[in-house]
Amino acid sequence: MLFVVAWPLLAEADDTALRRLRAQYHPGEADMIGPHFTLVFGAEDSEAARLGDTLVALAPRRPFWFMLDRLARHDLAPPSRAAYLFATPADGAMELIELHEALNPVPGRETFEPHITLGLFDHAATAEQVARIVERQHLPMHGRVEELALLRRDGDGLEALRTVRLGR
Repeated sequence: MLFVVAWPLLAEADDTALRRLRAQYHPGEADMIGPHFTLVFGAEDSEAARLGDTLVALAPRRPFWFMLDRLARHDLAPPSRAAYLFATPADGAMELIELHEALNPVPGRETFEPHITLGLFDHAATAEQVARIVERQHLPMHGRVEELALLRRDGDGLEALRTVRLGR
């Protein structure tokens, strides 16, 4: 499976906070990949050339700033009581949406909302408690997106197939 991600550049304290939250609440993913915005979710390997070419075409775009200023919860469908917790940007959201649309010419079933996943919780109430603490202690966070990467998931690891720096 293929993924395209935007790597956030954050202040050291913010990067450390996100990595710690992901390690605690999303350990399976945190061991594989650090904080990121996913722009393409699980494309087929046959899409590698198209996605790589699209990344090259996007490279002249300017790097941009973002601000993570709120948390959102996504409850999984019953009978599960689990929920994901996401940090979502205000500033920079439109740029991430534009990148997503360029990389995904056919709209998906769900509306794309740029986010960094903080964790997966067994119960939505636990996600809500953690959200209150994180919002009080860590938000807002400011960062910059300067790099995009095409990744292939191979078992428990990721392989970078192509990386582009924006503005080049």
